[in-house]
Amino acid sequence: MKDDVTAPQPVVVPWGDNPTRIWGMTASERLRRIALAQQLPLQGDPAHGAIVANLDFVFDPIWMAHLKRRPGTVVTREGVPVLAHVANAAQRGAVLAAMSADAPLAPDAGLDVIAAEAEEGLFNEALRKRERPFAERLVPENVRAIERASYAGAYKGVTDILTKYLWPEWAFALTRLAARLGISPNQVTAIGSVLCIIATIAFWHGWFWSGLAVGLIFMVLDTVDGKLARCTITSSALGNAWDHGVDLVHPPFWWWAWAAGCAVYGRPLDDRTFWIVIGTILFGYVAQRLIEGAFIARFGMHIHVWERFDSQFRLVTARRNPNMVILFAFLVIGRPDWGIIAVAAWTALSLVVHLVRLIQAMVVRARGREIVSWLA
Repeated sequence: MKDDVTAPQPVVVPWGDNPTRIWGMTASERLRRIALAQQLPLQGDPAHGAIVANLDFVFDPIWMAHLKRRPGTVVTREGVPVLAHVANAAQRGAVLAAMSADAPLAPDAGLDVIAAEAEEGLFNEALRKRERPFAERLVPENVRAIERASYAGAYKGVTDILTKYLWPEWAFALTRLAARLGISPNQVTAIGSVLCIIATIAFWHGWFWSGLAVGLIFMVLDTVDGKLARCTITSSALGNAWDHGVDLVHPPFWWWAWAAGCAVYGRPLDDRTFWIVIGTILFGYVAQRLIEGAFIARFGMHIHVWERFDSQFRLVTARRNPNMVILFAFLVIGRPDWGIIAVAAWTALSLVVHLVRLIQAMVVRARGREIVSWLA
């Protein structure tokens, strides 16, 4: 069913009760947070449309976003209704009867059915990946598997090599611990911000190994705060701005501090090399971000999800984490100065790649072809 953009917002109606907790929340509290995040009312007249949620199950929040403008649609698990946007009393009665009986909907219920276990899934533009949103029965023995599915659903499909392959298990354990201790995402961001500053100071003084250790913890926490916010449905404008602000601002300070710290370490850069390195990194960093923004403005999607090459290049492009791998590799052989020079060179090369890809996309569109993501 196509989106109905003129319909009033449906009221969210829970059915049943479930004491089993996920990410430290009951099913009813989690539903309340999802509804608030989607700006859907929790009280009102269901006669004008309602989203009925079966608390015997727990579902990915993307299902709520998908259904809220699709009246007459139900998400099922093994035939049993999990989440249904009912448009009238007859549909509501059919859904409630099936939920009460823990049985599939009647064939004449008059709703479009989406099976959660279907293979096609949905494309999540925010997280830049095609995914199969989960909808599972919420019982104690399923909690860990559901939390892992919830965590995986919050993970970006297109990201750097460390975030994709090294961080997940560490960040998952820390995210679960933070949720159970009641630590908020903003508190995680605050701890990370302090560690980020400490790492900068360490680099400036040439304490590269200490800085790398502190920076490693910060980089993992930088993953945890976002995942914790998504998994516990506690994202906020402040937290989002704070987290992304720190991510955007700190990398040039790290590279500048590293270059300055080489002198203290005993591997100084001469003045000319120092300013060429810093100028290249700063220009490349800003220009690459501007190209990414221009791609989004022109084509409505991230440059890294256009074609498979772009997603693969995102693994290693000159962002913080891949650059830290470069610095670590050269520090192992005692040449942090070569490391920062290599970061400058890689930044320049990455900038060229992004500029070429932007121009290629513009040429493709000029020839009348549509720019679409290979993940769609």
